[in-house]
This record gives sequence, structure tokens and C-alpha cells, in this order.
Amino acid sequence: MKIGFIGLGNMGGPMAANLAKAGHEVTATDLSIGAIDRAVEAGCQRGDSVEAAVKDADIVVTMLPAGAHVRSVYTDDYGVIAKAKPGALFIDSSTIDVDSARDVIGAAASAGFSMVDAPVSGGVAAATGGTLTFMVGGEEEAFDRARPVLEAMGKNIFHAGEPGNGQVAKIANNMLLGVTMIATCEAFNLAEKLGLDAQTFYDISSTASGQSWSMTSYCPAPGPVPTAPSNKDYQPGFAAAMMLKDMRLAQEAAHRAKASTPLGAQAEALYALMESAGRDDLDFSGVMKLINGSL
Repeated sequence: MKIGFIGLGNMGGPMAANLAKAGHEVTATDLSIGAIDRAVEAGCQRGDSVEAAVKDADIVVTMLPAGAHVRSVYTDDYGVIAKAKPGALFIDSSTIDVDSARDVIGAAASAGFSMVDAPVSGGVAAATGGTLTFMVGGEEEAFDRARPVLEAMGKNIFHAGEPGNGQVAKIANNMLLGVTMIATCEAFNLAEKLGLDAQTFYDISSTASGQSWSMTSYCPAPGPVPTAPSNKDYQPGFAAAMMLKDMRLAQEAAHRAKASTPLGAQAEALYALMESAGRDDLDFSGVMKLINGSL
């Protein structure tokens, strides 16, 4: 299958490489020449522009930083909608605001194209390993067409319902993750201050009612989970800057929906403190350093 891939950053680069590895003919493009060069080394064909990437593509996949970029790449005069061939399917895997996702999908539909929003969970390691989770919003027929392509990049593919619902699932999930990570940090810090070492607390709580993914898979306290960023000086992983982006998207959506999210608001404020301290380059579990006063 011919695939045009736009956006070759930390996530998009490995995703495009996995599509090429699966035998698809991938034409990849990005604003960074170096990113395109790396994609070519991974088996993709060089796309020097959006038009070059999409003009012959059966499927177009995008992985972009924000809603403004998605709107521009799809709806500008030289964008995807204007330059894709009739019948192409669009898959946007960016994490963006719900309104932008629904507006762009609506613009694609008005031009006769099917499109899904398919944000991901799993971080760079899962993007590289082809084990991402995709949360997909869109019509059933479009989801069915997208599934084989998504399966080349991930292992868990969920249809979340109508257009934009992939973004809803993503921001709600990441708000929950941000909140539980902070709570886990507070618990480890409290245990240490009261004289209980991290390993002992982990051994107890990981098999008790306080267990969570933030504890057992991504423990923010150094020691108990050897593969966690906490044992690598909190090198990301999933950077605190990206978590803050998602927390802000969740709060913007909550305000529009008049949904009460007081813990989400507090979590956003704490990750914003990491940004203010110039340490949002750390993994998001590095909020432990903010909690214990070592940031």
C-alpha cells in the first residue's frame, strides 16, 4: 500500500519506519531535512513537500505538534485535502484539541475524503517497538480501512466512536495518568520521610490497593523498577513538556464542557512549575523531584 507520512519527530519517525518495515511504500516528509534523511535510512522514500508525500498515497498519516499545524497541513491551499488523490484515507495521530480534530475531519468529509483521528499512547519506546495503543475516532467504515495500517504501528487499536472521540479518550487518559503519577510521587515521598524505604513500600503497595501503572510500570522512585526513567536520571520517556501539553488540552476541554476536574487542574499547575523551572525536559515522572524538593 502507498502511504504518505507527514511529521517525523520522536514519535512519527519510528512510526513511519515501522510502516516501511511492514512492507508498505512510505513517502515521508517533514520540515527537518535531517528527519527525512533518517526516515530514508529506515526504508522510506523521500518526500520534499506535502504534495510529494500525498499525491499518490492510498493512505495519509500525520503526526504533528498541535491543532494549528494539523489545520494548516490539511486545509491550506497546498495541503493534504487539496493535493491527495481521490479516495485516499487520512489518519491523524497527533494529540490536539477536540475542536480542531472535528473541524479538520469535517473539512475532509466536505471534500469527499474519509478521515479518522487516531492519537496514540505508549511513548517513544512503543513507537519504536510498534506496540502503540491507538484511540480512534471516526466513522466505522473509515476505522475499518485504517485498522490494517494502525496494526503495523501498534498492538492495541480501539474505536472510540464519532470523529474527535479519539482525542477525547487520549486527553482524559493522560489527565488520569498525570494525576496518578503525582499521587504516586507523594506517596513514595511520604513513606521515605517517615522512614520507609522505596523498595519496601513498593513491595507492599504494588500488591495492595494503592497499586497503579504509575507505580508498577513506571515507578517514579529510583530503585524498584529498573527500566523506569527514575533509574536513568529521569531522561524521557515521555517528557514533562508533553504531559503539560496534554494536561492543558484536558483543562481547555473541561472548561468548554463545563466538566469539573479539580485534580486535573492541580496536576496541570504542578507540571507548569516544572516548565517554569526549565526542567520540563525531564520525563514526566520527574515531577518526583518537584515533590521531594530536589528539582
